[in-house]
Amino acid sequence: MKTRDLAYVALFAAIVAVLGQIPPVPVPGIPVPITAQTLGVMLAGSVLGARRGGLALLLFLAVVAMGAPLLASGAGGLGVFVGPTAGYLYSWPIAAFVVGWLTERFWRRYNLAWALVANLVGGIAVIYAIGIPFTSLYADIPLSASAIGSLAFIPGDVVKAVAASVVAVAVRRAYPVIELPSRRATAG
Repeated sequence: MKTRDLAYVALFAAIVAVLGQIPPVPVPGIPVPITAQTLGVMLAGSVLGARRGGLALLLFLAVVAMGAPLLASGAGGLGVFVGPTAGYLYSWPIAAFVVGWLTERFWRRYNLAWALVANLVGGIAVIYAIGIPFTSLYADIPLSASAIGSLAFIPGDVVKAVAASVVAVAVRRAYPVIELPSRRATAG
């Protein structure tokens, strides 16, 4: 990994940490608040690509595991990885990777529509697919109740996906960070 790649990974881990300073919005009925940090997940994947985006979120979670209170709730330490929000945290590196992977696949024709697809699939569907079952398990509520409770997140997450998409398209035009190998850049 190049020094520049390490700097990007650290920068986006820091961006997710800063987004955690925005106070969370509690959601009635489920123990998971609405936070701005998923915007950072989407941005990491759509700006850095799959590998670096996923690594940025792994770095962020490693720092949280060491006790840094970087989550929107002000929490940190190993305890956050066994509570109702744990599945959402586990999903973040995977979601950033998926957003980045889709972004790389759409790179030659990347525009706002493709960016939005990548962020909706990776940044919302993947996070919900992992987070909802963990909330059900750790909060001891039925899976259906966890899924219904998560509907409160959808409007805000769609807004974050649109914002991440707009930023990603602007970054691609002005200063593209994703560098595809020449064999992939000329294909498709």
